[in-house]
Amino acid sequence: MHRRKFLNRTGALAAGYSILGHGYTMSSKNEVQQITGGSMQHWFGYYDKWQIDSSGRYALANEVDTFFRSPKMTDQLIVGVIDLQNNNKWTPIGTSQTWGWQQGCMLQWIPGQSQKVVWNDYESGHYISRVYDMKSKKTRTLPRAVYTLSPDGSYALCVDFDRLQFFRPGYGYPSKTGEQTWPKSPDDSGIYKMDLQSGKSQLIVSYRQLAAMERKEGSTSDYYHWFNHLLINPSGTRFIFLNRSRPAASYPEMRAYLKEHPDFRKPGFSSMYVTRAITANTDGTDLYPLNDSGQFSHFIWKGDHEICAWAIPEGQSEAAFFDFRDKTKEYVQVGKNIMTHNGHNTYVPNTNYEWILNDTYPLGDERLQELYLYHIPTRKKVSLGKFHEPENFSGEWRCDLHPRCDQQGKRVFFDSTHNGDKRQMYMIDIENIINSA
Repeated sequence: MHRRKFLNRTGALAAGYSILGHGYTMSSKNEVQQITGGSMQHWFGYYDKWQIDSSGRYALANEVDTFFRSPKMTDQLIVGVIDLQNNNKWTPIGTSQTWGWQQGCMLQWIPGQSQKVVWNDYESGHYISRVYDMKSKKTRTLPRAVYTLSPDGSYALCVDFDRLQFFRPGYGYPSKTGEQTWPKSPDDSGIYKMDLQSGKSQLIVSYRQLAAMERKEGSTSDYYHWFNHLLINPSGTRFIFLNRSRPAASYPEMRAYLKEHPDFRKPGFSSMYVTRAITANTDGTDLYPLNDSGQFSHFIWKGDHEICAWAIPEGQSEAAFFDFRDKTKEYVQVGKNIMTHNGHNTYVPNTNYEWILNDTYPLGDERLQELYLYHIPTRKKVSLGKFHEPENFSGEWRCDLHPRCDQQGKRVFFDSTHNGDKRQMYMIDIENIINSA
């Protein structure tokens, strides 16, 4: 298809919305609005953090040149704020040397503190985090880089981003440490809990603990272990994380291992690592293997006791979205025959967990990423648009839509490369859709 015609067609798809089973409906209220532009590219990153402040006026964003490779410490990221009520005015507030294409620098508003923003950086040989006060314009430094924040904004959970980058490139950060030999499962590193006021932290879960944790599907005690994708429940009592491991250290070594052990993983599972979904109290106690099938991907808490995730339940062979009950082996499928592709799922705020916001990876020869809402009680899917991702955005530097809502649940914000072949940010008003349910 001719490129100009293709982009015009994609824009038309994005301008309206369609309800599954009821045809295609155009609606000016659901028009896609571009909120960043210019010669630089802008994006937010992950989907489970607050991009919009509690007033709904200010949006956070990352700014950087366009290139197609892993970032280096010399690739400085600019952190800024967009005033949605003043012609989307862009105001820089800081910089970062530690970032990745998927999760940025963990930029986010601190919950419960409408004026404060946090992001990760590098200083004096260590990963650290910056806390910026919008009112005073002052920045203070915390001694660890944050991964996820508590719902009350009092503490963060942190990981070793150097180790994460080695074992899962694109999710950790570049560093100056150079080549090193990584121990398989050290007992003096893992998940840390850091007070956001004092900066004091303590190790609450070690790699050695998880390596030693019983696994009926086969021990991983002699594997190389790492942690990522941490998320705390709404009341701050428990959190979930992924413990991934493999028998070889590097990806080249793992590919060589697979040639000698072709049955290492079953069809439908990642062949490069074993995934365990683990929940725990936020002091690190009461560890529970929520899912040990080997595949557990994007997830979000549904209240304090359930997690909605794209996964394969234990004993099954097909992946789909399921609600998993914490500290049990109970699960229920969500969006059967409708939510059929892995995506970045969250619940629309203030809808009593009835509406799911989700996306897909690029599908088909046209590489279209669908953005949609799903209403659980009526099983209706509302497509907000399909957006073309050029082929040069792939692998580590792909641009997932990573859709996020504002804190009121009235607007959707997402990153996309469909207009101009660079990352930019977009917004859609969904209030009329939610109110029509």
